[in-house]
Amino acid sequence: MAGEPLETLRWRGAPDGASLPGALELVDQRALPLRVETLRCEDVEATWEAIRALAVRGAPAIGVAAAYGVVLGAQAARGDLADVRGAALAAAERLATSRPTAVNLFWALDRMRHAAEGFATSGHALLVALLAEARAIHDEDRAMCRAIGAHGARLLPDPARVLTHCNAGGLATAEHGTALGVIYSAVAAGKRVEVLACETRPLLQGARLTAFELRARGVPVTLLTDGMAAFAMQRGRVDAVIVGADRIARNGDVANKIGTYAHAVAARRHGLPFYVAAPSSTFDLSLEGGGSIPIEERAPEEVTTFAGVRTAPEDVAVWNPAFDVTPAELVTAIITERGVISPVGEDALLAVLGRG
Repeated sequence: MAGEPLETLRWRGAPDGASLPGALELVDQRALPLRVETLRCEDVEATWEAIRALAVRGAPAIGVAAAYGVVLGAQAARGDLADVRGAALAAAERLATSRPTAVNLFWALDRMRHAAEGFATSGHALLVALLAEARAIHDEDRAMCRAIGAHGARLLPDPARVLTHCNAGGLATAEHGTALGVIYSAVAAGKRVEVLACETRPLLQGARLTAFELRARGVPVTLLTDGMAAFAMQRGRVDAVIVGADRIARNGDVANKIGTYAHAVAARRHGLPFYVAAPSSTFDLSLEGGGSIPIEERAPEEVTTFAGVRTAPEDVAVWNPAFDVTPAELVTAIITERGVISPVGEDALLAVLGRG
């Protein structure tokens, strides 16, 4: 493939090369595709705002960013063991309020809480342990996405025309991506893959981010509005649909970017496979079904304006859920780093994940 992926986020140590104190650097995804800008987060509030405002987005990337955010909170204490531990736990509580739907956020924060509550001999030792845990979460996400790509690539025909929604690529993860990771792995294996990227209203993650990523990686991509997807299926322009996920319930119901459910319904109507690609950290086994998944609702201005210009009447009512839920019965398979779940249901899900 033509180019290498952007480094979505990274930990930067002090100028002398030490790991601590440090800062979190992110590709500010609000500026893409027109500009590649770096956002530097030096405290918990800056990390919280970066997550809330979608400077960093995508369930796995949010989890990694939050883990480093806990380190930022802890290093600000610079005190004894109790002070550092208290600051880390407070940071985790604050970051948990940034966005409600993507369960990777809470999975990563739970790991950081466990690290904070673990054995340490001093405040500095705890800081070192917290940074090591955040880096482990970061590294594990890279490995999980590579494994997802390898499992999923086998499912695509050659050639393949794949429709995707929102952005589930390297920008949404630590590196390779989930849904786009399947595509990148298939291309690397020699398969001929073309992508149809839905623009993904109202914030255009497909147009701004997915099209940007695929072009940079040399993968053929055609951009279409969300409302064109079903017609593309009807006209025989799609062989498969692949999306990511923000939370998957125990029965296999999938929460993903708003508009995903409509694509799943259309894919079923046209006899097309509908794949979900997600790491095990995206599964929430505490929820029996998708009806219990919290759905974030965002500001009306995201719908009533476009590129800063108002496009709707001043007094119009707006409903702006950021996610929807696709029932398990519409999902052909869920591709994880541990294998492919198919048919999708609780028994098959637990068998692949190895958890009860």
